[in-house]
Amino acid sequence: MAERVVIIGSGPAGLTAGIYLGRAKFEPLLIEGMQPGGQLTTTTKVENWPGLKEVMGFKLMMDMKEHAKASGCKIISDTVERVDFSVKPYKIFTKLGKEIETESVIIASGASHKKLNIPGEQKYWAKGVSVCATCDAPFFQDKDIIVVGGGDSAVVEAEHLIHFAKSVTIIHLLEELTATDPIKDKVLENQKVNVIYNSLVKKIDGDGLRMTKVTIEHQKTGDTKVIQAEGLFIAIGMKPNTDYLKSQIDLDDYGYVVLTGKTTTSKDGVFAAGDVADFIYKQAIIASGFGAMSALDCQKYLSKK
Repeated sequence: MAERVVIIGSGPAGLTAGIYLGRAKFEPLLIEGMQPGGQLTTTTKVENWPGLKEVMGFKLMMDMKEHAKASGCKIISDTVERVDFSVKPYKIFTKLGKEIETESVIIASGASHKKLNIPGEQKYWAKGVSVCATCDAPFFQDKDIIVVGGGDSAVVEAEHLIHFAKSVTIIHLLEELTATDPIKDKVLENQKVNVIYNSLVKKIDGDGLRMTKVTIEHQKTGDTKVIQAEGLFIAIGMKPNTDYLKSQIDLDDYGYVVLTGKTTTSKDGVFAAGDVADFIYKQAIIASGFGAMSALDCQKYLSKK
């Protein structure tokens, strides 16, 4: 027997959708994916979630998971490998060999930050290394900070960090910043900001508890240099987790799900929510609201059937 709705992903968008649909007695089935709880489980303190002055990211997501389960959402630990949206009921194929049929789908598989893949990055992740200034900048008051990247996301991160950090050094691979956001000029004019061009971060070092410095390499000369820093923000873009959707649903040139309405997609009965379709805000609270919207839209769709 086909499920009424399957939710793909267990971040704020997916779990919020599960809470809403569970409370509405639609008995949603949620497939957690490779990273149960989503990106927020890799952060430390969260200080911008309404109603909670301070909460650990992992705890917030585990509490949300328990809330979804208590609301009537069925959750399985598995990963979606491919889907078939050619005919109804839709089919979902998982890594553990399950074939699930469903009347509707909410895609909430999120996006992953592109990483540097250099020594020390994983060791000091959330111990100085971050990907979200909006989330973590207050933890770097009066610190020397590095931002890696040169596009719009990098200058936006740098502008936010200026208000907290002692200094912000932007390290960019090319000879000039590629950012087109007007905020770039404001950043470059700020006395706290220094830009190092034609360079790559090659290694992150620390004292075992926190990062303390990075080694950079000039692309043209090959010269290396050590820079003291207590924080490093990676801003080289995001990759939506949509490889399993290719040829099944409309995606844009960057792999994000194309929305035809607030949460509707190119396939009837398939909805999307959170970072998988949002390449602008990339905030947990927005993904959560997005998940509620998708659940309400899905509920209307199923009620009409």
